[in-house]
Amino acid sequence: MVRLCRVVHGVVPDAVEVWAKLESFNPSGSVKDRAAWGIISEAERAGRIGARTLLDSSSGNTGIAYGMIAAARGHRLTLCLPKNANVERKKLLRALGVHIVETDPLEGSDGAIRAAQALAADPQYLYLDQYSNPENWKAHVRGTAAEIWADTSGSITHWVAGLGTTGTFVGTSRGLRAFDTSMKCISVQPEGPFHGLEGLKHLESAIVPGIWDASVADDNVPAPTEASITMMQRLAREEGLLTGPSGGAAVWAALEVAKGLSTGVVVTVLPDSGERYLSEEHLWA
Repeated sequence: MVRLCRVVHGVVPDAVEVWAKLESFNPSGSVKDRAAWGIISEAERAGRIGARTLLDSSSGNTGIAYGMIAAARGHRLTLCLPKNANVERKKLLRALGVHIVETDPLEGSDGAIRAAQALAADPQYLYLDQYSNPENWKAHVRGTAAEIWADTSGSITHWVAGLGTTGTFVGTSRGLRAFDTSMKCISVQPEGPFHGLEGLKHLESAIVPGIWDASVADDNVPAPTEASITMMQRLAREEGLLTGPSGGAAVWAALEVAKGLSTGVVVTVLPDSGERYLSEEHLWA
């Protein structure tokens, strides 16, 4: 957990703190380690894997987390991934021995979901379905929420996070509200269907994850692509924090929330490291 200093200066009232949880410190480098471990370990406990190949769709980070765990646990993994996923993701997946099925780039993560659903009809696969698997959000109740509560000594007042599979937001919100029922939980998604915020979903125009629960969110902040990428760049150059576009969107939204407060502790999450986006030179211009 890192308190943001420079990007908040002159924007957020002095009595309001804004903190970022750096999920790049997880073993495979992203917040998705939590959900991936929860999903695979539950399947192992239930005896559902056997000789079958694990199968899911991903825009990258969950697939990398699955790949790390599958390699360590001796499982095979097939991943449906949009063809335009960046170079870093594909190299990491192949290094981990993941079989990649590339899907139509124009269909984004929804196309990868549909491809995985089609393959799942074959009994050789165990479809993990991160978008509908309750172990996704439960991992954040057990881990992310408990860690944030402990690291802020229970002083957190507002939780802000982006929506992709929605597991991080839903699970952490439920976990934090178990500690404090007055907790304010604010979701973040792109402001429109055509955006450049990799890892985030515009739910009104996409396949809505089965684990999504709209009642968990007190409010939603629509994040513009350009402002989010600018914030991503500022985090690197002013705070020394490398993150990706979804992390930039989360911090941009956290500052929007913090602006309207007189006091409070706002916490958001940086899902991964900017090192996974360095090949996308337009992001760092």
